[in-house]
Formats: sequence, structure tokens, C-alpha cells
Amino acid sequence: MQVVIITGLSGSGKSTALRALEDIGFFCVDNLPVVLLPKFIQIQSSASKKISQVAIVMDLREESFLEKYHDIFNTLKEKGYTIDIIFLDSSDEALLHRFSETRRVHPLAVKGSVIDGIHDERVKLEKLKGMADHILDTTSHNVHQLKDAIQRIYLSSTSGKRLTIDVSSFGYRYGLPVDADMVFDVRFLKNPYFVQELKAFDGHHKRVRDYVLASEDSQVFVQKLFELMAFLMPLYEKEGKTRLNIAVGCTGGKHRSVVMTNELAVYFTNKGYRVNINHRDINKS
Repeated sequence: MQVVIITGLSGSGKSTALRALEDIGFFCVDNLPVVLLPKFIQIQSSASKKISQVAIVMDLREESFLEKYHDIFNTLKEKGYTIDIIFLDSSDEALLHRFSETRRVHPLAVKGSVIDGIHDERVKLEKLKGMADHILDTTSHNVHQLKDAIQRIYLSSTSGKRLTIDVSSFGYRYGLPVDADMVFDVRFLKNPYFVQELKAFDGHHKRVRDYVLASEDSQVFVQKLFELMAFLMPLYEKEGKTRLNIAVGCTGGKHRSVVMTNELAVYFTNKGYRVNINHRDINKS
């Protein structure tokens, strides 16, 4: 199991960093007491669990953190766990501005000034900063830039893809999917429903697939659809989008849309994206 500890100065963007890792598949926990970390990892590492990546925000909001973290982190590393520490830093001016904007109370400045709390926190966390595997200065980062910086550290070097793509088929007679980012209507294609020997099968069947893809219109559509996806996906990734829901619809959601959804899924999988497939209406009469 890979365990990422997100820590650093209050107001430096730890919550944003946590959400960034959640978006790329990490199991995330905010403000877990450090004394519970060994037991938490033990439970999540059990054979019945399928969690391989965990991200946890830990900082001095928890009273025992400063006293306990050093020994606990080192003990876990000695036992073979991969403990990666991200320390988020920022300038005093940026932190003051953020606390002013959000009107939140600095955890070390309940009775004093915010700037005194920031200085006190810097001193208390200096040793932890020295243990960090990654130190990010978020002074000039907006939310999207910080999210991008965090994800670049932990994305798989083999695929390099950040997007998870959900591809689904549906039938227009049952309504549009409410969560679709992009919808393609394939009702212009020849319909296997009206071919007696194909009607009973769905779009997974080879004969139905061959029938739907045989026409020139279908072949041109698939080619242009793939060209559109090749153009759009890098732009979505550049913008920081991590999930995209693409829906393909035909009349009943059983034949043409299933074929085209499967074609899209194969295309995205071959390009190295994480792909989820759902055929919403395939079993409806």
C-alpha cells in the first residue's frame, strides 16, 4: 500500500491536495489522529481490502501530532510501508490573505494575531518539513494549479493519463442520462431491431456489431468520432478535468448505442485511459 501524508502550514492548500488525490483514485481521510495511523493501515492492508493508495491529511490541529509523528512514520517505514510525505508551504503574505478571505481562525492564533500563529507554526513544523519527500510552495498557485501539481507527482508514469472516462449507452425512449457531459445520438444508423434475425440480440453480439459497423455512414462516423476524441481529451486534461461522462444513445439502448459505446471504450482503453462502461437500458424491453 502506498500511503501519502499531506501536511504543512495551515492555509497552504492541504484540503485541495487531498481532493486532487481523491480524483485520481486515492482513498482519502482528513485529520486522522497520528496514533491511529498504524491500525488504520493494518486494517486497509488486509486481504479483504482492495485499497492500494491512501492519502491522509495530518497536521497540528491534532494535539498529539507533533509529539508522535516522527516515531510513528519511521516505525511504519521500517515495517516496509511506503510512506510519502508532502509538505505544503506558502509565504506569510499569501497565508494572511487566505485567512482574511476565508475568515477562518488560525489554529495557533485563537487568542493572538494570525501572523504570530503562522510564525509559531513554521517553527513547530520545521523538523517535519525536513522529513518531507516533496515540498510544494503554493504561494502563487491557484486551486487548479495546485491540483495539477499534486496529481503530476502521483499519476502512473506508464499511462500518464489523468482522465477517467465513463462511457454509457442509453435509449432515448427512457430519457437522457442526467449526468452526461457529452451525448452522441446514433439513431441515424441502420437499426438491427428491424432485421428479424438480429432483433433478439443486443449490441454485444458479433452479428449485430458487424451489421451496425458495415455501412459507410457508420464507418465515417466512427472515424470522425475518434478524431474528435483525440482532439478533445488533451484539452480536457490540460484544463484539469479528471472525469468525463460520455453517453451514446439510440432508440431503445440495446443495439446501435451499445455497439458504439463498446467501440469508444476500446478506443480509450487503447489510448491508456481508465475506462468504465455502463449499458443503462440494454435489458429493458
